Amino acid sequence: MLLRFRVANFRSLRDEQELAFVASADEETSAARQVELADGTVPVYPLVGVFGANASGKSNVLDALAAMCEAVLNSYARWVSYEGIPREVFALDDKSTDEPAFFEVDVAIDGVRWTYGFELGARRVESEWLHCYPLGHQQEWMDRDASRAEVYRWPSNRVKGRAQLARRTRPNALLLSAAGTDNHPQLSPLFHWFRRLWQTGPDRELAQREAFTASELTGDQGHRIKELLRVADLGITDALVDPAARGTGKVRLVHRSSSGEVALDWQRESFGTRSWFALLGPMMLALENGAVLLLDELDASLHPRFAAEVIRLFKDPLSNPKNAQLLFTSHEVTVLSTPTGERLLDPGQVWFTEKDKDGATELYPLSSLSPGPHEDLAKSYLEGAFGGVPSLLAGQIVRRLGAVRGETGESTERG
Repeated sequence: MLLRFRVANFRSLRDEQELAFVASADEETSAARQVELADGTVPVYPLVGVFGANASGKSNVLDALAAMCEAVLNSYARWVSYEGIPREVFALDDKSTDEPAFFEVDVAIDGVRWTYGFELGARRVESEWLHCYPLGHQQEWMDRDASRAEVYRWPSNRVKGRAQLARRTRPNALLLSAAGTDNHPQLSPLFHWFRRLWQTGPDRELAQREAFTASELTGDQGHRIKELLRVADLGITDALVDPAARGTGKVRLVHRSSSGEVALDWQRESFGTRSWFALLGPMMLALENGAVLLLDELDASLHPRFAAEVIRLFKDPLSNPKNAQLLFTSHEVTVLSTPTGERLLDPGQVWFTEKDKDGATELYPLSSLSPGPHEDLAKSYLEGAFGGVPSLLAGQIVRRLGAVRGETGESTERG
């Protein structure tokens, strides 16, 4: 499971920011899963949501974790064609261009905690490190520093084939990427953890996600996908699959009507139905494999009740027995609390993004603001009590547009 993620100098995330899935010691929560590690039991949330105004950097938090995953999985095999390193640093000051991008995760794999991170310069990996805690205390497995004459140090001598790994790793590639690609016996579990981190969103590869869900209809997840289509109150009773067709052309959803049941061609389905369908395949796969799913704009094209059900699927141990995790962004306050006052998320699961005067994103948890135990989180959020909302007064855009028209002498009358 993902415990913590830290990043700096990636897009709007200029200064180091941390996102934690571990509940703090002073939080009273029943939403966290108790994860057994060598140094004791750790309460870990199965899902976390990031909220904030438009352009506040919400998506950049997810994209940063996805960028770290991309570097681990592909820097060894695919970055060979680059002279330097593909990266996206903070662009609003000149100093950040010369500084490395920083990424680090704490993860739990089979009861063992790992800390892994690296810094990417413009042309080379500046540093890379790996710590393991199999007995509850830190074991330093690898320390890489490109500024030293001896770039690699192996303090514990626990990693097998160290010299060969170092020789095979290019200056612009990660050693973990090389180790995982070569199926290294000790480092592959960590490499494969990154392979089970997937990103999706409303505008991200919709056709591919639709096709993937269609392919899953004939597999082990088919009955679950059909059931989620039925209970979504879309009027759908079944999904017919033509094995001879390809992609979504093989699927026809069956709808209730006054004259009976009608199977519609895929092109006639609404965008909302298609969005829900496209989400089901990746979501079921994540739940089945205990993976980490990064979902940008959970509420986009989905009714708030659908968004709430996605949260409940990851929250409930019955539907999420393998400790899959969801990291999502949203504008929708109804996922904070329902009309009946139920909190779908505990304060430690709610994070906000805000930009400072320099355009840099700050990331912070709701729990740091100490909301009341019975406080209406949605109402307080909309009123600006927690930050993370646009600094915009009601009618301000209309008034400003009217002022601009007056300054330019543009007529507001229509002939």
